[in-house]
Amino acid sequence: MTALPGETPGTVGTDTPQDAVSPQGAGAEGPARAEAPEASEAPEPSDTAADAKDDSENDSAAEAAEAAEADDGEPEAEAAADGSAAAAADADGSAAEAAAADGTAGETADAPPAAELSEAQAELAAQRELRERIEKRKAEKAAPIAAGTGLSGTAADLLAAVRAVESGEKAGTAFFERPATTPASRPPATAAAQPPRAPVPTAAPAAQAASPEALDAVLAVLTEGGAPEALARPAVGALGERAAELLRTDPWRLLAVPGVRPEQADGFARTLLGAGCGPDDGRRTAALVGWLLERAALQGHTALDAQAVRAALAERAVGDPDAAVRDAVEEGVALVFQEGDEPEPDDGGGGEAADGAAGEEADAGLPEDADAVREPVQVLLGLDRYALAEESLADGLARLVNACEKAADWAEAAAAAPSPSAAELIRTTAAAGLVAHSGGEAARAEPAALIAAARGLGLRALGATHSEDGRRRLAAATGDPDTAVTLAGLLSGAQGPGRDEDGALALDLLVVLDAPQLDVEGAAALVEALADGTRLVLSGDPGVLGSAGAGRVFADVLAARACPQVVSRTPDPGPIGELVSGIGIGELNQVDAPGKEVVIVPVHDAGEAVHRTVQLVADSVPRAFGIPAEETQVITVGHGGAAGTRALNKALKQRLNPGPGRFGGFDPGDRVVHVPAPGRVVPGVVRSADAEGLRLDCGGVPVVVPQERVESSVRHGWALSAHQAAGMRWPAAVVVLPGDAAQGLSRPWVYTAFGRGERHLSVVHGADQALPHAVAQVPAQERTTRLRPLLEALPTPDAAP
Repeated sequence: MTALPGETPGTVGTDTPQDAVSPQGAGAEGPARAEAPEASEAPEPSDTAADAKDDSENDSAAEAAEAAEADDGEPEAEAAADGSAAAAADADGSAAEAAAADGTAGETADAPPAAELSEAQAELAAQRELRERIEKRKAEKAAPIAAGTGLSGTAADLLAAVRAVESGEKAGTAFFERPATTPASRPPATAAAQPPRAPVPTAAPAAQAASPEALDAVLAVLTEGGAPEALARPAVGALGERAAELLRTDPWRLLAVPGVRPEQADGFARTLLGAGCGPDDGRRTAALVGWLLERAALQGHTALDAQAVRAALAERAVGDPDAAVRDAVEEGVALVFQEGDEPEPDDGGGGEAADGAAGEEADAGLPEDADAVREPVQVLLGLDRYALAEESLADGLARLVNACEKAADWAEAAAAAPSPSAAELIRTTAAAGLVAHSGGEAARAEPAALIAAARGLGLRALGATHSEDGRRRLAAATGDPDTAVTLAGLLSGAQGPGRDEDGALALDLLVVLDAPQLDVEGAAALVEALADGTRLVLSGDPGVLGSAGAGRVFADVLAARACPQVVSRTPDPGPIGELVSGIGIGELNQVDAPGKEVVIVPVHDAGEAVHRTVQLVADSVPRAFGIPAEETQVITVGHGGAAGTRALNKALKQRLNPGPGRFGGFDPGDRVVHVPAPGRVVPGVVRSADAEGLRLDCGGVPVVVPQERVESSVRHGWALSAHQAAGMRWPAAVVVLPGDAAQGLSRPWVYTAFGRGERHLSVVHGADQALPHAVAQVPAQERTTRLRPLLEALPTPDAAP
């Protein structure tokens, strides 16, 4: 093949990803009436911060109410390069606001009491149960402890015996022959309380119905405040049945509705409160802090630097950002954390920040004189649910590390392994409770060999993948369909061995492939479900894009070196493997492709990019490689723009499956993606529609999407974003890089997109020098998380050297 067009003459320009657009300092003096949304098109989920900019330039800024009902489930997973709260506070990032809507309908999903929970509903229920358990633990830790109630095991028994003798309830001799008990510990998983269940056809979760009275009350308040009527249902979903009362008391609670921007909430509050509304109103500042942290979570952060939050508040016309952050912490809107070692107090009296936990909570990072007092350590602000999830995950991983049997003999299984890397993985797993395994696509054979070896030893071993496509590939590698499940199916109980009487998964070994796609809440729910003694292997490619949800679990585990790490030495084969491997180390190399495995198609503008893409999918690839159009996946940078997923899907439908779209914009035979829960994308094909909803075939599993959920959770799927395509592969991939894609390109994005094709990769290239620049100089954008320091602080004897 010829050299990539990145080597052709051209100007570099400003192709480094920029901050998502600096937030405008709109205060309470903003528009008196919130902008009315257009109902013509629900926004797509976004993959990167650049998508937010792209969508804001091409879509109406008045999509807030429609975005509030969207459930595409793929938040912006890449933060701006500096990870600042200013990126999270982008007022014009409509794509991020659309992604914010993903959490509402899914979290309020409810099924009839007599009906079996769908996979997505069960998954969300499991996450809610985990959060409640963590909240209970936190409350127990914070509550006063009565004398002796903190004891357990033998100590508790002795205390009870002493009290019984002192009260005269029992004689002292009654305890002389009592045997000592062992400390309580969570037992290893036993046989499943229920037999394994095969996947069954499910209905997509429907949003919890709001009472007519609540809707009417909220509608009256919204109308009075000049807000769009379309926000009524999502407002009840976000705030509950008392939404009307809450909004009338605190109009800025409208920011809790996904898709609503601060200037809209300001206009709503100004109309309701009149002259009593000001930019430094405590209700407004608290709501803004929560909104900034929610937006940051959409970009993958579990916490934000306090200084960045204060800067973003100042740009939102808050007169005293220090006081605003302090008040938000006191009201419980955010939690405050200090990262790093406490400095020793100096003679200048600068040691007040280390005066105790209470002082930290109220004053850390919030000096009255910012020029005179300098923060000794990094102060982070975070939402409680992510903080609790990270703490629970760190504790759970330490539990697995310390509770596992270290003397298992798997030498024979290792000797029979198909490759040296597989043998190393087997030996390492035999001696550790937690193992991190990294490698490319070809390295997936090594976890498959581990699972087969463990099952050969009589252990209950299972592999969990991010997608149904990954599950099928793993099952093919192990030769046994029972060895592979999706992570969502495992947590919901729809797939896998089920749970024992203690609620733990009945497993001895769990291998999680596609580990970079694990967000912190999903990982916490998974680890919580594993019994003591269960071995956990996290396996994945560190070079791909991170999870759609908040956190960077796999990267933090690797960075903390809290467990043994196995790095595969198995290279990805062929020209595509060679090209992608070079990208992973920052090199865009020319590769030999005698069979045209890699083809570069230069284009001059977005219109030509769309035309050539359709031509490749419909004609060129099927004719040259025998790969039908339904097995070729188009991947592009963003959803908006002249060559985004919307424009490409429209053109591809017109060519491959023209029709009037009589079923909510869809026709039988349309390729689609269904988003049953936030962060999950399931490819499918439309089969029909009836009174129950839109009927899809998702990898052989029939799914019915209720009519009211079709617009918000189903999209055409001929073209996807790189984040939507992560964890899946197709026989052929066509990657579209239009000229305006520069700000959305990074090394992980290119690595992920180019690696989705198994036999053929076509690159429709109009980005000129932006492509080689992104590969060489734009690495993965950092996410602010707390998991790494939490893991580093835990005692982990198996930590990597």
